[in-house]
Amino acid sequence: MKLFKVEAVFEEFDNLKGLPLDIQNLFKQADLVRKNAYAPYSKFLVGCSLLLDNGEVVSGSNQENASYPSGLCAERTAIYFAGATYPKANIVKMAIIAGSTKQITDTPIPPCGACRQTISEYEFKQEKPIEIYFKGEKGSVIYSKSLANLLPLSFNKNAL
Repeated sequence: MKLFKVEAVFEEFDNLKGLPLDIQNLFKQADLVRKNAYAPYSKFLVGCSLLLDNGEVVSGSNQENASYPSGLCAERTAIYFAGATYPKANIVKMAIIAGSTKQITDTPIPPCGACRQTISEYEFKQEKPIEIYFKGEKGSVIYSKSLANLLPLSFNKNAL
């Protein structure tokens, strides 16, 4: 048997003010689109904005369905829209903001497992890391230099 260590390193910012302006703007757009989330069941609204290498910003919000598996998270909504609209563009940065309509969310909310796998696919496809920033409605912001940092030992086409 052989043991190996997998380590993830994140940066935490106290609030948006400590972030570069482009990231602050991504969060503003993510927060705006979050208000368009369709979340009548979970009451949990999520917004995601992507900065593409062509300078475009693409955003998405979560869209639920009474048949729960049929809904789509904000991250995947934004990623798939970017892939359909700008198929040659790479995703450079991603900002995610999430919160409940029941109470204030003051802890950073990372992408779910399905979204991590989707982000991983695009990071692998473009052969460049995607910087990921995530937060709740209030409080600190977590930064990951790549999806590989959030999802080590990921599944990709090399396994097929």
